[in-house]
Amino acid sequence: MRRTELRENRAREGMEHFTIAKVAEEHDDFRRVLWTGEHTQLVIMTIPAGGEIGEEVHEENDQILTFVSGVGEATVSGQKRKVAAGDLVVVPAGKKHNFVNTGPNPLVLYTVYGPADHADGAVHRTKEEADAAEESGKDEPPTS
Repeated sequence: MRRTELRENRAREGMEHFTIAKVAEEHDDFRRVLWTGEHTQLVIMTIPAGGEIGEEVHEENDQILTFVSGVGEATVSGQKRKVAAGDLVVVPAGKKHNFVNTGPNPLVLYTVYGPADHADGAVHRTKEEADAAEESGKDEPPTS
């Protein structure tokens, strides 16, 4: 579905509302796209104990990550900080970053990409599945 069709469908649907803690309880996917708009995208992620997002750079996307539960370590442009529920980390486009779960429980977060970075509605159960979808070109954001 083209991005203009997605926008038109969402305009008819009205307001989107999510209770992030409830979504996190119901789905333990590594990555789940919850909403894709014209300029941004909302994605929830669950990083298992000992897991990580993986070091990456989004050249075209700003990213804002808000942590819902668990504990971890954020690395952005070589700077490291501990993160926990209630924390928010901004990753400007072009900055190398990684997020690692350092606790015994899942690290749950939601992230807003601007513009969208993943296929609308994408669900990746594991990091390996997410990496394979990206490498194969099956996880591309909608185009206008």
